[in-house]
Amino acid sequence: MTAIRSLLLGLCLILLPVAVLADAAASGESAASTPSAASPEADATVWLVRHAEKVDLTAESGLTEQGSARACALAHLLRSAGIERIHSSDYRRTRDTAAPLAARLGLDIELYDPRQLEDIAALLRQGGVHLVVGHSNTTPPLVRLLGGAADAMEDGDYDRLYRVTLGAGGVETLLLHTTAHCPDRG
Repeated sequence: MTAIRSLLLGLCLILLPVAVLADAAASGESAASTPSAASPEADATVWLVRHAEKVDLTAESGLTEQGSARACALAHLLRSAGIERIHSSDYRRTRDTAAPLAARLGLDIELYDPRQLEDIAALLRQGGVHLVVGHSNTTPPLVRLLGGAADAMEDGDYDRLYRVTLGAGGVETLLLHTTAHCPDRG
C-alpha cells in the first residue's frame, strides 16, 4: 500500500504543474504574467523556496523530521527541472533544505547574503536555471525583485515553491505547494 501511495503522490507532484499550466493555457491566461520590470539580460528560470521546517530559531538550527522529508520531496520534484545552480543563505536550515537536490545533481551550494537581495537578483537575471533557498522574509521580496508576484509569508508557511521565468516576453510566476512526504523514502 505504501508503494502505491508513493507512486500516486509522485504522479500528483509531476502532473500538478502540468495541470496548472494546461488550465491557464486553456483559459488563455498565463499563471501570472507581467511585463518585465526586471529587464532580464538572458532567459532565466528561478525556483525559489523558503527553507523547510526548522527545529528552533537559532542560526544553526537544523531541520525537523518533517523538514527533512520536505527537503527530500523538493529534491524529488526538481530532479528533472534542469537546475544548473543552487543558492542558499548561510544558515544550516537553508543549506539542509538545498542539500538533497545538490547531492542528487552533483552541484555545489552557492552561498548568498540574504541582506543583499539586489545582488542575488542581478546574478539570477543573467540567465540559467537556479534554485534559491531563502527565508519567509526574503523569498517573496526576491520573487518581486525578479518582477514576479508573491504575497508575504507567515511563520508557518513552508510549502510554497515559486517558479519565476524571465524572458523577452516578460516575467511569469507560478506558485506550487510542496509536500512533506518524500517519495524516495517510501
